[in-house]
Amino acid sequence: MKVMAIIKRILHQFRRDKRSMALMIVAPLFILTLMWLVLDGDSYSPDIAVVDIPEPIIEILEGQEAEIHVMAMEEAEKALKDEELDAMLTWDEAGFKVLLEGSDPNANSAVQKVLQQTMKESSDKPVPQTKVEFLHGSENLNLFDNVGPVLIGFFVFFFVFIVGGVSFLRERTQGTLERLLATPLKRWEIVTGYLGGFGVFTVIQSIIIAAFSIYVLNIYMTGEFWYVMLITFLLAMAALSLGTLLSAYANNEFQMMQFIPLVIVPQVFFSGIFNLDTMQPWLRAIGKVMPLTYGGEALRDIMIRGEGIHGFLDEVYILIGFSVLFILLNILALKRHRKL
Repeated sequence: MKVMAIIKRILHQFRRDKRSMALMIVAPLFILTLMWLVLDGDSYSPDIAVVDIPEPIIEILEGQEAEIHVMAMEEAEKALKDEELDAMLTWDEAGFKVLLEGSDPNANSAVQKVLQQTMKESSDKPVPQTKVEFLHGSENLNLFDNVGPVLIGFFVFFFVFIVGGVSFLRERTQGTLERLLATPLKRWEIVTGYLGGFGVFTVIQSIIIAAFSIYVLNIYMTGEFWYVMLITFLLAMAALSLGTLLSAYANNEFQMMQFIPLVIVPQVFFSGIFNLDTMQPWLRAIGKVMPLTYGGEALRDIMIRGEGIHGFLDEVYILIGFSVLFILLNILALKRHRKL
């Protein structure tokens, strides 16, 4: 009977907490659906530019699983640099010369598979040896090097979101925030003060995570370390302001954790860990409203492509925009506790 009493108490507790009950049912279905949408895409077809290639070879290439674009040299070089192509194929007496964009090992493999199949099908007219070069990366670039920059951004975002959100929640539940709200301080001063205080921690955390990944785990790195610091800090500030915002709608730590499958997990699918080019266009558009999408792309630009500040300036502005938006919403959210 005592056991049954405990069971009934737990069931009544869950019945009163409708958010937890909904999460237990909806969240797994939501995440499984996302995984199905992301992983059930078509196989990747590389975009290859051909420059001065004999017509018979072009016909064979067009029969492969690839998008073939006949271009002039300057046009192809620009498209490759702008990441609109996976490879540029030229021809001379020595044979094929392939210039790979190089930042995605999966795309590199797809291009080389197309070329190998082309050589087999042109066996009646043997194709000379292919020379492969890389615009970014190298032949030693592996999967971890490719997803490593995104993982750096993800772990910074995830842990700052949790620590910031839970810490701000405790400030509220323990009465500290209520006492501050009883002072003449303005809402924007309170929000800015909290973000500034937690921001010191985020800087330290960002430095440790990025330095460990690059110098200890030896993730591929060609850009400036300080650019990596800039992006991880902006990601951390976006995560911190988002975490404190959502904590205003949680009554305890468990409810704060409930936001993880709804806010954090979806960003993993659209941050660049999975190839977005194989998804439907409407599905790719979801990633446009997620900070980690831009943070992951900027970190790849820095670490793999060696871009300078102008190469990822758009992502910097967008991440700042996310932080400003979340901060303004934080200020509005404090109206739930006091009107100033």
